[in-house]
Amino acid sequence: MSHRERKVILSLMLLVAACLSAQERQVDNMNFDWQFSRDSLFRDSKRIDVPHDFQIEQPWVAPAANEQADNSDAAANVKSRLSARGFKEMGTGWYRKTFVAANEWKDRRVLLDFEGIMLVGDVFLNGERIGGTDYGYVGFEIDITDQLKYGQENILVVKASTMGEKNSRWYTGGGLFRPVSIVVTPKDLYFNRHPLHITTRDNRYVNITAELTNRTKSRTASIGLKIFDPQGQLVYQGEHRCKRISPARTMEARLTEVEIPKPLLWDTEHPNLYTAVVTLTREDGSIADEVSEQFGIRTIEIGPAFGLKLNGKKVLLKGYANHHTLGALGAAAYPRAIEKRIQLMKQFGVNHIRTSHNPYSRQFIKLCDQYGILVVDELYDKWTQQYAGGRVPFMNHWAQDVTEWVKRDRNSPSVVLWSLGNELQQIADLPFGDFGVTCYKMMKTVLQRYDSTRMTTVAMHPRYRNWETDSLPCDLAMKTDVQSYNYRYMYFPGDGKRFPWMTFYQSEASTGNMGPNFFEMDLDKVIGLAYWGAIDYLGESQGWPAKGWAQGVFNITLQPKPKAYLMKSLFSEEPLVHIAIVENAHADMMWNGVQTGNQQLTERLRTGTPLTLYTYTNAEEVELFVDGRSVGTKRNPADAKQRNQLLWKDIACQKGKIEAIARNNGKIVARHQLETTGQAVRLVAETDNTHWKADGMDLQHVSITAVDEKGRRVWDADDELTFEVEGPARLVAVANGDITSNESYQATSRHLWHGHAVAILRATQEAGTVVLKVKSKYYKQLTIELKTQNSKL
Repeated sequence: MSHRERKVILSLMLLVAACLSAQERQVDNMNFDWQFSRDSLFRDSKRIDVPHDFQIEQPWVAPAANEQADNSDAAANVKSRLSARGFKEMGTGWYRKTFVAANEWKDRRVLLDFEGIMLVGDVFLNGERIGGTDYGYVGFEIDITDQLKYGQENILVVKASTMGEKNSRWYTGGGLFRPVSIVVTPKDLYFNRHPLHITTRDNRYVNITAELTNRTKSRTASIGLKIFDPQGQLVYQGEHRCKRISPARTMEARLTEVEIPKPLLWDTEHPNLYTAVVTLTREDGSIADEVSEQFGIRTIEIGPAFGLKLNGKKVLLKGYANHHTLGALGAAAYPRAIEKRIQLMKQFGVNHIRTSHNPYSRQFIKLCDQYGILVVDELYDKWTQQYAGGRVPFMNHWAQDVTEWVKRDRNSPSVVLWSLGNELQQIADLPFGDFGVTCYKMMKTVLQRYDSTRMTTVAMHPRYRNWETDSLPCDLAMKTDVQSYNYRYMYFPGDGKRFPWMTFYQSEASTGNMGPNFFEMDLDKVIGLAYWGAIDYLGESQGWPAKGWAQGVFNITLQPKPKAYLMKSLFSEEPLVHIAIVENAHADMMWNGVQTGNQQLTERLRTGTPLTLYTYTNAEEVELFVDGRSVGTKRNPADAKQRNQLLWKDIACQKGKIEAIARNNGKIVARHQLETTGQAVRLVAETDNTHWKADGMDLQHVSITAVDEKGRRVWDADDELTFEVEGPARLVAVANGDITSNESYQATSRHLWHGHAVAILRATQEAGTVVLKVKSKYYKQLTIELKTQNSKL
């Protein structure tokens, strides 16, 4: 039975159970049919669906004449105002939705649930402000029971603000970028927000605590528990009696420890997920509330002698750290776009993602549970008002943020380490003036109130102000459970010798130094590493016209750059070889003494000019053939600075073909070749979603490539394409990977770049046939017929 089939069976079981139950908990999707405007009076509005990022739709804003093209200091010019924020203007977006509150809700408890509002937000119901958020990366709920007009129309309005350009160091996006729901429960007896705390012991026993509230007189109740295995089979059913629940009280009920027969463990290759269904029943036998949660049975150990163990076996974190945005979609948290990234990264050997520098969406964490990705879950960048929302002092909301974040993600087996912040040593005005030590202790105390099963850390520059001269770790590095150093892996041996209790994790590693910063660590003892900005992203531009970070090994459309295969050679045991031609050898971009720039590499082969190239490989040796003739064989060196990247100079290619053959023990294990191509003659399409659901949320990424008569990608093709969509879907973004382009992502046309472009379609809630037409002046029209499927099937 496939993973997808198991998910369908389990979903149907839970749906049947819900239908057979009394009218307990009801969760309705509120993502569709909003009106959006930049004007609070909605004089110029349009219909949108959530998730939505209004900032990505705005035009690019080039630096003014007196501004630097990037954010560096200059004697004559001022710093670029918007380079950090993706050259998009700051502002406010307004959302309005009209809905009818059912009369059946009158005697029930009604909540609005927002998973986030970017960057800060305010919520109004029928003209009255009822709540909001001062840190939009974490969710919140609002009890609207007493504010609703039952049986009548209600007007919900949300104000979202990006705040000022200095309130983030990267592109955040703006608006209702994550799901919105309305939740209806009984008034008298119900489960609270994120009520379940599920832990496992000895990879066999399951313990569950449920948080509930009784709003009436002293009473008894029972809590039923069902546990389903990864195939959807019931493996446990039992009941816990609450002998007495005090009136008007919230309590935590600890259920009986459950032993799972023949447990299927969760790990990176076998991400087995169990499901707990917990039912709250009144003394008269009627069902009050019911919730469910997936969990995994696994153990995590962290220590200086081995780094990290998963289920008793050493596992090295091999991953990356990026911001939360999703390329051309901006900050809008589409589950399918997140899944596409995770699937791609798994193909390249990645088993780890650090959520820098804020919580990603809940769906991201659930997908990591599903695909076996190990997550370092991070809450903040800096512990200051400026970088934590910008609207109110940091100390006013950190406890609420920690509570929401931990309770939301604590049952996910993918989360292996909590990270509370990033690079605090660069900030002088942290609370308490001790470079974060007191603040860390406070946050850790609250965090452990809700989860004591994981360690905590802070990503940091391990020295104070002067990374060149300070000889000892900063005070905060002496307090965290794990010593997470950004880039400074070279301090691991010395700090470990002086402080043998330290356990090290390279929380950011430079792609510019990829290879040495992996092999020069003691891989048997460290937790692992996360390559910073492995995927290009908006914001933190190194200079206009680049709209963001361009030093990744994947471009903003997720097309792998040649260096992605060096990363794969480090992370994967699959034999590989890949040719990368050097176009520009200069990689002198530095940040705090770290080389962050990359050489410009390509797979576009040109003849007539001597070439410098790399062959990336994890094999023992590579033989290079040019125009059918061997030019030599090179062994993969043991030296960490050159390992897996063999350099070849003065390669003269005349006939247009270079091939690399990799061998282990004399046997061919991998090969890769580049050829010159003819003129582009047609377009070809590739889709990525064979089960495109008509749920109003699911996406289809359609890659368009210009090819020659032999079907080879033509890297020089740069023609303009126009896109037309017919049927139950709409075009939500177009892109081509060129982060210097001034074209909009929200348009109906896009030029090819390196012979490639992508169109992203969002399904409606109606199943049917979707036709995408791709037109250009040069190529024959390309027509792609797709189908969306009923999401309930």
